[in-house]
Amino acid sequence: MVHDQDTLLTRVPSRDGTEIGYFSTGTGPPLLLVHGSLGDHTRWDALRPHLEPHFTVHAMDRRGRGASGDSPDYRIEREYEDVAAVIDSIAESAGTPVDVYCSSYGGLCTFGATSMTSNIRRLALYEAWPAIDPQQMAESPEQLKQLDDLLAKGDREAALVFAYRKVLGMSDDQLELLRSQPAWPARLAAAHTIPREARAFGQVAFDPNQANKITVPTLLLIGTESPVWGPQASEVAAALPDARIAVLEGQGHVADLMAPELVAGALLPFLLE
Repeated sequence: MVHDQDTLLTRVPSRDGTEIGYFSTGTGPPLLLVHGSLGDHTRWDALRPHLEPHFTVHAMDRRGRGASGDSPDYRIEREYEDVAAVIDSIAESAGTPVDVYCSSYGGLCTFGATSMTSNIRRLALYEAWPAIDPQQMAESPEQLKQLDDLLAKGDREAALVFAYRKVLGMSDDQLELLRSQPAWPARLAAAHTIPREARAFGQVAFDPNQANKITVPTLLLIGTESPVWGPQASEVAAALPDARIAVLEGQGHVADLMAPELVAGALLPFLLE
């Protein structure tokens, strides 16, 4: 483990030896943030100020971006191990179990990590669980080929815009807001991870038996403008032993970017119980 006091950066080796970095700010009990695709730990910059007065917030870089390393052959199972390694590192330092909040693809990684660690206290997921029907939500072969072709040409910007517009269905206004944020360069830097994560997402299905083993209190957050995720939440919640659902009116898949105070308003009461 490497810790840099000036940058508040900690690196911990995952099971395969890949170094995974996470950044720590704030004061209080530990809370880990696990980002989804198309970014790194900086994607939490809008939400973190709402959390830091209550928690020591640890924002990890998933493998392949930022302060974290990578491996030649991608498998989502390595990401499960990454999240578990970070949780165990934080728990060891804090001397207490860790709350975890994740979004989108970060939830797939965290779902897989739950069987590898006993150091999770509470779990909150913003539209962040394996799909009930992965093929319904998977990108088409044509979309994946377009992404591959754009990246092969070195056009990260076009690949990123394509992913947001065609894959996530983001509006022009939402896209322009993302462009204006400091995290946009990090999103460009992580563009090469889009196809591999898109392919993995289409292969990982929700397993009620696995969910039944996640006994920690769990909050499922969904936005009313994400019609694909909403109907799944009830089925996911039914499989979890201790789950509740919170619905954010008028929000889509990236609510913690568009309305961070609204997300914090739903998240904090659950975590502070």
